[in-house]
Amino acid sequence: MQEHASALLISDLHLTPSMPLTAQRFFDFVEKEANQVESVFILGDLFEYWVGDDAGARSPFQQEVLRALSNLSSKAKTYYIHGNRDFLIGEQFIRKSGMTLLPDPSKVMIAGDEWVISHGDALCTNDLSYQIFRKWVRKPWLQNLFLRLPLEWRRSIARTLRTNSTAKYDRAVRYTPEMARFKGDVTLVACANLMGSYSSERLIHGHTHLPARHHESMGNKEWQRWVLSDWDLDHPETVLPKASALRIDTNGVRYIDLVKSS
Repeated sequence: MQEHASALLISDLHLTPSMPLTAQRFFDFVEKEANQVESVFILGDLFEYWVGDDAGARSPFQQEVLRALSNLSSKAKTYYIHGNRDFLIGEQFIRKSGMTLLPDPSKVMIAGDEWVISHGDALCTNDLSYQIFRKWVRKPWLQNLFLRLPLEWRRSIARTLRTNSTAKYDRAVRYTPEMARFKGDVTLVACANLMGSYSSERLIHGHTHLPARHHESMGNKEWQRWVLSDWDLDHPETVLPKASALRIDTNGVRYIDLVKSS
């Protein structure tokens, strides 16, 4: 297992042309914070949606992000895990970006400790309808079929799915980590099973948009769970501006507020 002396972990940026401030913060992150660590891990949903590498090649915005990722990869070892919005990012985009694609979940060694990293959506096992949907859309034959559709058809399908997902999330964000977990949050059983299968005591994931540190246990198994923040600097009228990263090095583990440092 490769050792990483220091790392920054981010997820759920949901980059899109309609959120220019969030995108600019990512570009600034590449120029500023990425210089301070050996490795950067992006745990999914870098983009609001992705309908194929061919579509990305035709999008000036996605090409700008690609150039930023290539720049990032020249500064730090950069790793990517697919999210639920951009699981169709393919080999062509990964190769051009200079990133290394990791399976979800993966175990990594950072600053002397082993960590399990994941996007997190597979841990939301109480949401049965989503898990069925996830199982189907991750099938290679169905992805190949989708990618053969005309580009506008793919974009239309993605916009519909995004609208449905956003409405579901808007209902969920009324909850806080201190309250009972909502249907779209990770479950204790799923986390316990994951940590048991990897014989690990440290988990990092995104997806839920509920950044917090948890100390959890089930049976005779105990673990730490760190949840990454989503990024949103473009909608202050509905949510507080937010963007953060998790930094791990020999000084420990801590959240870095990227709003205050912007």
